[in-house]
Amino acid sequence: MGVFVFLPLVLPLTAWPIARLAEQHLHPRTATRLLTAVAAVMALCSTLCLALLMVVGTAQLPGNPLPDGWSDPEVRAAVPYDEVAGKAAIPALCGVVAASARALWRHGRVRRRAHQALAGLPGSAVAVLPDDVPYAYALPGGRRDRVVVTTALLDCLEPAERRALFAHERAHLADRHHRFLLAVRLAALANPFLRPLRTAVAYTAERWADETAARAVGDRRTVATAIGKAALVSRGTPVATLAGLAAPGPVPRRVAALLGPAPAVRTWPPVFTSVGLAAWGAAAGTAMSAMSSANAAVTMFLILRTATPL
Repeated sequence: MGVFVFLPLVLPLTAWPIARLAEQHLHPRTATRLLTAVAAVMALCSTLCLALLMVVGTAQLPGNPLPDGWSDPEVRAAVPYDEVAGKAAIPALCGVVAASARALWRHGRVRRRAHQALAGLPGSAVAVLPDDVPYAYALPGGRRDRVVVTTALLDCLEPAERRALFAHERAHLADRHHRFLLAVRLAALANPFLRPLRTAVAYTAERWADETAARAVGDRRTVATAIGKAALVSRGTPVATLAGLAAPGPVPRRVAALLGPAPAVRTWPPVFTSVGLAAWGAAAGTAMSAMSSANAAVTMFLILRTATPL
């Protein structure tokens, strides 16, 4: 198994360049899908390798329920620095599992509470709340997806800007942006080296909704104005896990992008460009991570099968 078991833990570093360049040079839809796929695969691979290391570490603990053959010197010799890495992997994997479970529980609780708060309102696709605090967000799930907006925010916008607001929030729901955001959030919890991808996807998902709203409204400047006004009067959504028009982050960059020409739609960037090289570097790192984790898993399986008495 050798050092291959450690590679998926550090290979996410190969995705840092594309995390930065994708925001600037790729269509937001392409960037969101690419970065989410890279983050998800690398997170799964690193978690698998942590689990393999934990097997070796757990087998060294007295009183463990594993077969005695799993603690033989021949088995431990298959893992470099088994005494340190094997035992360190135990709290590391427990931390990953606990953090991921807590994130999923909080995500579900936020959505349930949001739906419960709207239980007494008509079951329309748009819920307008009589609130003095200006905010808006897209709420997926439940009986139907809904756009939630307060009267305070609507009062700050012109009719055309309101159409841009609703088009933006509907884009979040139609393209299931909450799934991309949740995937990269869990990936960053599984491997801290993937945090730049989480930050990038949070931005590109908003840009994706911006571009969809601009096409629906037919005026990029109107969408930019709506985003700017919403950012000035609100502090984003009441809960950070919900996507909204005035999401925290680089709002000036979003406005500047909308004031420029629409980005070109490409499934993959040209090879001999900075973003193309970064994309291929991330793809190579992802492939190496998958192959390394698969090699480590097969090797560990064969070793443990040989060491386990029939």
